[in-house]
Formats: sequence, C-alpha cells, structure tokens
Amino acid sequence: MYSISAHHIGKSYGNVRALGDISFDVDPGEIYGIIGPDGAGKTTLFRILTTLILADAGTATVTGLDVVKDYREIRNRIGYMPGRFSLYQDLTVEENLAFFATVFHTTIEENYHLIADIYRQIEPFKHRKAGKLSGGMKQKLALSCALIHKPSVLFLDEPTT
Repeated sequence: MYSISAHHIGKSYGNVRALGDISFDVDPGEIYGIIGPDGAGKTTLFRILTTLILADAGTATVTGLDVVKDYREIRNRIGYMPGRFSLYQDLTVEENLAFFATVFHTTIEENYHLIADIYRQIEPFKHRKAGKLSGGMKQKLALSCALIHKPSVLFLDEPTT
C-alpha cells in the first residue's frame, strides 16, 4: 500500500486549469518533493490530498483511504503545514500547540518526544502570542502543531519559505 497515491488528478478554477492529469505514488517512509513555479498547482494538489478541496477529475488515496469517501479518517492520520501557517495569532505558542493537540485527542505531554527537537527552540517563547513571533519561529510552531498527533503522512507546503 502506498502512503499517497494520485491518479489522473485534475482541478480547474473557472477557465484556469490548476492541475491536469497528475499521477504519482509515494511509498511508506519515502520523502517526496513537489517542485514548481508559483501558480503551478502545488498548493491545490496538497489541498486535494489533505481533503480540503475536491478534485474535478481523478482519484487519490492517503494511507490507503480515499480522499473523498474517507476524508474524516484521513484528517486524523495526516499532518499539514500550509504555506500560510494556520496558527491562531492571538493565542500563545503553548496555547496553539495545546489546541492542536486537543483537536487530535492527545496532549503536549503525551507526544512531546515527537516535537522536542523543534519545540525546544521556541519553548522559551511559550507565553508569547503567535502573532508576535518571527517568521522562523512561526514556522517551527506550525511544524510542531502538524506533528503533535504523530501523523502517518506529513504534508509541508512551502517548508523552506
């Protein structure tokens, strides 16, 4: 079973074709990068695979589950760090992390070992509002939030910006 399998994925926004006939498979444990210029459809593909939007054509599975039929279960199994970090700017670092842990029925304490290497770098700022963090610190927090529930598959949209 592939971690991710996409076959003939297509998506348009009005007359603009964002994706056309995209197919690929990702094996478990494989690191797979999708590279392309701005507007190439990378974020659209991520949104389809993370069950946030529907494709117009094709099929996809994540951990063997169909992205349309099994979207609820997929959301429990994946971590997603979007290009625009989905942090609550008015919550502290610690509150953001606790919130995301709660969404996935876990705690920071229970899964601290999963994020320790990253979180230690921002832990001194745990009482600072996310909106007051630097871009790099926000990225570390967003990654910690995406990892806190031990996802089977991790999607990182624009992880180097």
